[in-house]
Amino acid sequence: MIKNLNDLIEQIKSKRWGKKKRIIVAAAEDLDILEIVEKATELKLGEFILVGDKEKIEKIAIKNNKRLLCETIDEPDNRKAVEKAVEFIVKGEADIIMKGLLHTSTFLKSVLNKENGLNAGRLISQISVFDKEFGEGLQLLTDCAMAIQPNLDEKKQIIENAVSLARKIGYKKPRVALLSALEIINPTIQDTVEAAILSKMGDRDQIKNAVIDGPFALDNAISLEAAKHKGIKSEVAGKADILVAPNLQVGNVLTKALTYYAHKDVAAAVMGAKIPIIMTSRTDMIKNKLLSVALASYIS
Repeated sequence: MIKNLNDLIEQIKSKRWGKKKRIIVAAAEDLDILEIVEKATELKLGEFILVGDKEKIEKIAIKNNKRLLCETIDEPDNRKAVEKAVEFIVKGEADIIMKGLLHTSTFLKSVLNKENGLNAGRLISQISVFDKEFGEGLQLLTDCAMAIQPNLDEKKQIIENAVSLARKIGYKKPRVALLSALEIINPTIQDTVEAAILSKMGDRDQIKNAVIDGPFALDNAISLEAAKHKGIKSEVAGKADILVAPNLQVGNVLTKALTYYAHKDVAAAVMGAKIPIIMTSRTDMIKNKLLSVALASYIS
């Protein structure tokens, strides 16, 4: 089991993981991307293949003294660059796909095209991963970037994606807390009603391999002391491994608060496809981008 994010990088670097994962980058003609590739290569987090405008990539690398010890495939057209990257995945010549300098919609449209074979028929969701504030291990927060206002079925799939990731990093049966503004069911607050339904779905094994409960306010989801103070009796209260936000606004604000207010390192994963997807934000700190690469390599 991964103890913390630094442990994640060390495990990837260790020889016991054998052959490094092959990460293919679509539309790689971007300084931020080349910096990640250079540092990730130095840290032995993976082996890279770049697809994009080869002339621009080389100019950026030379101008900024970047050493790129990887293959570069020339394809200036963004859409075709993604398609080529997907072809490498389908043929087994790469393990992970990474978004470069192009629109997310263009990237995902090609990656999730049902004819490509990478679409698993599930909702795609984003998960932020960070060190627990209380206790040892990693905590997962979802969805922070993809599902704007998920309905009940979409929340079920968001939970399933997070549980899948949690199990890959060592949790046999992760504890899932469904967040809201309060820890009681209030019929006027739809999130609390859906949390109760999802909890019962977990009890009846409609959502597998997890202990699910909610609604919870954030404090009594992560702090045993807060949960005890409120008199909440639950296997999840104060011990959540996975935090499920009621909507994108909450998830997005919370993950940015962790980064900018709490100064926590945060890795990001995109789950729901047949292979790991790396999509970092241009505003992410370089360490967080590297952690996202490491996480994708670990679960691939």
